[in-house]
Amino acid sequence: MLLDYLEKIHEPTSIQGAWDVVVKYMNSFGFDRMLYGYTRYGTATSFGETDDILILSNHPKSYLEPYIAEGLYFEVPMHRWAAKNSGACSWSRFTGPDSNLTPAAQKAIDFNARHGVVAGVTISFRNISSKVKGAIGLVAKPGMSQRDVDFLLGLRGREIVQMCNVAHLKLTSLSYTTPRGRLTDRQRETLHWVGEGKTTRDIATIMGVTTATVEKHLRLARAALNVDTTAQAVLKSSFQNQVISLEH
Repeated sequence: MLLDYLEKIHEPTSIQGAWDVVVKYMNSFGFDRMLYGYTRYGTATSFGETDDILILSNHPKSYLEPYIAEGLYFEVPMHRWAAKNSGACSWSRFTGPDSNLTPAAQKAIDFNARHGVVAGVTISFRNISSKVKGAIGLVAKPGMSQRDVDFLLGLRGREIVQMCNVAHLKLTSLSYTTPRGRLTDRQRETLHWVGEGKTTRDIATIMGVTTATVEKHLRLARAALNVDTTAQAVLKSSFQNQVISLEH
């Protein structure tokens, strides 16, 4: 199965195509629902703002929308574990009398239980920066207990983890933009020239506009990307593959 998976995950040229491969193969292990999150703007304890996270899931909307919109995902202990650790973590760690859940965490766990999200494993990916974080939660099919999941992990856990690691590398190699971070062509071009070290006056001459127009493009780009400085805008837009290349 592993070689077949590697061949299939290599083929897609879109995030949706790669995600479809992940869903198919994880389902064959008994994980029929998944939630993947990735950000380059994490904090010491979380994945950062929701609008900056690439979120992929095959959960039904009736579960996913309130789970994300109400911030319940932030409270579950699996999420907090993933923000600080890497590797695989059985959900058995977060159940039982010794779990010491906060009221907010218990609310999130209860919400999951009402939607059949009761057994699974969270895999948090190793990254080179504390701000870059990625993780996937694999939810067991109805009828599978956490004991069943743990037995499966004992048999094929290494294979499952490595397949998810490869999926993570594939997904992060494909470009994406967050909804809040969409820039106009002129805003992208302006940021491009800033990244090249050009002054506002230089950019105005290159683009054939006034310096006031350049400053307007930069102000709107900062607002669209939700950053305070132009330097941050250049960095964030380049991470999101939004800076255009004028070289051909």
